[in-house]
Amino acid sequence: MERNDLFALVFSLPSILLIVLGFELSGWAWLKYVGFGIMGYGLFYFIFHDIIVHRRIHIPYKTKNKYMKRIMKAHYVHHETHTKEDAEAFGFLYAPKKYAVGEDQTIRRKY
Repeated sequence: MERNDLFALVFSLPSILLIVLGFELSGWAWLKYVGFGIMGYGLFYFIFHDIIVHRRIHIPYKTKNKYMKRIMKAHYVHHETHTKEDAEAFGFLYAPKKYAVGEDQTIRRKY
């Protein structure tokens, strides 16, 4: 378990609450869409971060997609250090082009 594993709990509670309120309160129906948006973000985070990158649930996945290779490499670089000061940050589903992986390169996990 890591600290960011709490994201599931922290974001699922407001998501559930907003979805329920959006269906129950006729004047506040828009809340359900916000709740579903939070749920969608959480689902993408779980699939990408926990399944594809960290392989916490083993599903065979090997990509040939340049974008996925780049973002996975950036995520591995992000985890090369365990201190906040030395960590390299990037967006959740965005990685600068400096992390591009050539066609003949494979991504190697370093942790």
